[in-house]
This record gives sequence, C-alpha cells and structure tokens, in this order.
Amino acid sequence: MGRITEDLIRRNAEHNDCVIFSLEELSLHQQEIEKLEHIDKWCRDLKILYLQNNLIGKIENVSKLKKLEYLNLALNNIEKIENLEGCEWLAKLDLTVNFIGELSSVKTLQYNVHLKELFLMGNPCADFDGYRLFVVATLQQLKWLDGKEIERSERIQALQNYPVVEQQIREQEKAYCLRRAKDKEEARRKLEEQRENEDRKKPSHPDFFGHSRSSSESVGHVQAPEIQEEEHNKEKLNESEDDLEFWNKPSLFTPESRLETLRHVEKQRKDQEKLSEKKKKVKPARTLITEDGKALNVNEPKLDFSLKDDEKRNQLILDLAVYRYMDTSLIEVDVQPTYVRVMVKGKPFQLVLPAEVKPDSSSAKRSQTTGHLVICMPKVEEVIIGRTSKPVKATADSPREQSKERSKPVEKLEVDPSKHSYPDVTTIVQEGRHRPRRLGSGHKVVPSEEEADFEDNPEVPPLI
Repeated sequence: MGRITEDLIRRNAEHNDCVIFSLEELSLHQQEIEKLEHIDKWCRDLKILYLQNNLIGKIENVSKLKKLEYLNLALNNIEKIENLEGCEWLAKLDLTVNFIGELSSVKTLQYNVHLKELFLMGNPCADFDGYRLFVVATLQQLKWLDGKEIERSERIQALQNYPVVEQQIREQEKAYCLRRAKDKEEARRKLEEQRENEDRKKPSHPDFFGHSRSSSESVGHVQAPEIQEEEHNKEKLNESEDDLEFWNKPSLFTPESRLETLRHVEKQRKDQEKLSEKKKKVKPARTLITEDGKALNVNEPKLDFSLKDDEKRNQLILDLAVYRYMDTSLIEVDVQPTYVRVMVKGKPFQLVLPAEVKPDSSSAKRSQTTGHLVICMPKVEEVIIGRTSKPVKATADSPREQSKERSKPVEKLEVDPSKHSYPDVTTIVQEGRHRPRRLGSGHKVVPSEEEADFEDNPEVPPLI
C-alpha cells in the first residue's frame, strides 16, 4: 500500500522545481494512500490539495494548513468529518463517495467560516430523510451543497424545521451505526477465515534433514521438467478458479470490501510478476548463428521489412518498420559482410544478405515521417577468387609457352678489355650497313669568312 513520503511529494512538485516547503498546490490522487500524514509539517503553504481515489480512512494531520482553500477527499474510506477546524481559509470541501454515516459530524465545520461549497453525495448520510435541510440549517455559511445553490427560502425553512429534522437524523444515525458494527464484525470474521485457508494451502517446507516434504517434492530434490510444468498448470488453474470465485462472491460496499478488493488485485499483480520472471529465466536464448557459422534469418520483434537491390548505386537497401515513437537509443545496428543484425529493445532482427557488402561504408538512418530504419549497404565490386587445383589446358598464351620463350639464350653485349678504354668515334658509322642521313641537295654548308682554312671532308657526316 502507498504512503505519503518526501520523495513522492517532490516527484509531484515539478511545477515548483521540486521545492516542497513553498508548495501551494499538490496532487496525490490514485496513489493507494491509506493514511494522511506528514503534509502539515512539510507543506505549510498549501492552498489546494488533491487526495481523491485513495484509501484514506480518517481526516487527520491537516489542521496546521492555515492557508488551505480547497481539499478534495473524494473516493476514500472516510466515515466521519473531523480535524478540519484549523483550516481557517477552507472554502471548498469535496467528500463525494465516502462512507460518512455520522451526519452530525458536519457540525465540526461550523468553525470554518469561509466554507462556501460542500459535497457529500454518494455517502450513506446523503440517503437520510431530511439530510439537505439538516446540513443547510447547521452550516449557515454554505452557499452551495452538492453542486446546488442554497436559496434563502430553503435556509429559512430548514431553520424552522431544525428540531424535528435533527431528531430524525439522530435516529437514522443510530440505526446506521448498528448496521455498521455488524458489517465490521462480519468483515473481521471473513478476514480471519481467509487467513486460515491461506495457511492451510501453503505447502509444508522440508526441515534441515528433509523429513517433512510436500507431495510435489516427494519425487526428488530436482523435479523433471514435465512434472514442474504439470504442477505449474495446476496452480494456474487453481488461481483462476479462486479469482473467479472472488469476483462472483456478493459483498457489501464498505471500507473493508474496498481494502479486500485492492489487496486481491495487488496479490494478482505480484503473482503475475513472479510468473513473468520465471518465464524469462526459463526461456532459452535465441540462436542467431549455428555451430558451423551459418547465419539464420530471425525476426523476433515481428517487424515488417523490405530489401531492395539498387543497381544504379550498387547497394542493398533494408527498410525496417521500427515503431514510430520508439527512442533511437533502444535500437542497435550491426552490419556484417553476409548479414545484418538489428536489436530492437533487446529483441534480434537478423537477415542474410543475397550479396556481400561493405560494413565500413554502410549507413543507418531513421525516417522523420514514418520512423522506419533505413540501412544502405554498398556491395563489394570485385571478388577475390583463390587458386584452384584443377588442370588448365595449354594454349598459345599458356604459362608453358611463356617459360619456353624465357629459356631461349639471350644475346649479351661484351666489351673486349684489350681494346682501348675509349670507343673510336670514327668506327661507329660503317659504309654499307648504315647510310648517313643527309640534308637536301639544295642546301650546302657554306664556310664563314672567319674560317678561311676550313676544309670540307666528304667522309665526315653532317651535323644534324
């Protein structure tokens, strides 16, 4: 069950930067709170306090909230109006659908002179004869009761009939209190019987020597999986039968029945959590790659996908329909040469690719409109093939012909050391083998006047 803690108040005080001492408005509805505590010490400046739909059975620890103007305690287990005298500025009080049967307890609100609105509909006291006249006559500062404005004529009539109405209310209160005492006794007896039945259903635990064992443990220390599954199915069937019996059982609308219902729902929730934890532990790990290294196609998150081959850009494009509003931090992408793996909230999606890709050049992006994950994977352009042991037929360009050509003798240039070390320029050009390339016949070299002793030797080739 929930309790009012400092951490709970700070979490609900985000609008005030989690500062609680200067808090003016606080909402603690639907927190399964059973006791009203600590608020008058930690939040003295409160003006608005929402506590509806809880399990509070008594109004307490709010008398120091001098500035409180609106208090909402609807849908709780309150049976009496009390301890609100210190709330000097209280202007609106909502006690809709509670268990207030002592209508005379509204007299404690006479000290709240600023109280203008009061809601008591849905309480047992609202069914009393003369209920509205009694409240209107008792609380003369009220302007509205159960959402209906109090007219001046109604107040005058209520004050005139007040002695008779008050006597009727006291008699009805007495009868209600007797019925309520019987209901409390019956609820206490049922609670004791329920505890005794639960103690009987509990299996006996073995002692230190293992002498006292239940029927489920008589098979051995370690049960077979078939026996465990059978026992688990039996327990589940018994729980479903007990749950059906609980909801079909007739019950009165009392604070005890509300608590019993909440405890039953809480017990079901805890049992479901334990069952889910057991399933998680028993569930085997998903096989993604076999022992021989073969990758498998896996789609555990059950997502739609499409794989396209973009021939123009020479790449594979994977479009994975990831949930639109999922945070990208919950997605992990791993691209390998032959397969791609995407982890979505811990669940693997793996796809074997039809062609080898480049992991280093791959990219992954989220679509801003659909939220889909688009992975672009460039394909490998050249495939390296290893040497083969198959024989190859000899052709004209085969390695054998090339080796024969290499084995032929190669002519080498040899220099006779007995000759002079410098080559003779005059013997380089020989007549008959090479004809010197001469200039045209119309062009002759004419010696200049400065070289008077120039002698033209026809055997010397011209300079080109």
